[in-house]
Amino acid sequence: MSQTPPPVRNLHDGSTIPAVGLGTWPLDDEAAEKAVAGGLRLGYRLVDTALNYGNETGTGRGIARSGVPRQEVFVTTKVPGRHHGYEETLASFEVSRGNLGLEYVDLYLIHWPLPRVDKYVDTWKAMIKLREDGLVRAIGVSNFTAEHLDRLERETGVLPAVNQIEMHPLLPQEELRAVHTAKGIVTESWSPLARGRQVLEAPEVIAAAAAHGVTPGQVVLRWHTQQGAVPIPKSADPGRQRENLDLFGFRLTQQELDRIGARPTHRFGGDPETHEEF
Repeated sequence: MSQTPPPVRNLHDGSTIPAVGLGTWPLDDEAAEKAVAGGLRLGYRLVDTALNYGNETGTGRGIARSGVPRQEVFVTTKVPGRHHGYEETLASFEVSRGNLGLEYVDLYLIHWPLPRVDKYVDTWKAMIKLREDGLVRAIGVSNFTAEHLDRLERETGVLPAVNQIEMHPLLPQEELRAVHTAKGIVTESWSPLARGRQVLEAPEVIAAAAAHGVTPGQVVLRWHTQQGAVPIPKSADPGRQRENLDLFGFRLTQQELDRIGARPTHRFGGDPETHEEF
């Protein structure tokens, strides 16, 4: 049984992005194919993968298997650190496009900035070309700081449409989200449930779930969407996929939002200033 596809958010380049998506890390090709095909049939319209996930082929097969028209599916993938650089990025995109079996990608992201390598501006220039050539509909970044965003704007005049960052109630990212709002960049949240129990069993989350007749996971994902962020939870389970998509029939109060985001901060992933993923 399918649900109504989620609402969309406007990107500054004139395109739109679904308000919630389906993550695929760390699924292998076989699991990704099954999860993506099932998720799209349920009503997901945003699918997130990356060359470094090793499941672009399965993701592409899942899109084809779903029966959902290609133009209705918003497909995101990412260029890895080992392919930073202008020509390297153009070549890397062709690998991803071939893996996915698609003529174009809806959103192409720089996976990590890798400041020590210092090639993310050249990579960004290649992504601008890919967009100009119609091979990519929108371009963005992942794990970029405000300083990294400023440099892209200063040196190319082109701002990312999206910055996909680690965000959850233990890392609310208020300062960076304020920068995004000022620049017209949409925030996308990876690890939106903070890897589980620490957030899902928090008293304020459980209380909000009881008040609205929903699950703790739905409360946390709704916390994201009400702040303008696009969460991309990963699930291969159809029941959980359906639950993660069904976020728009209730609304958290401002007090609930504030309480959920008021816990001590904790970062599960790498620090964008130093983390290197090749």
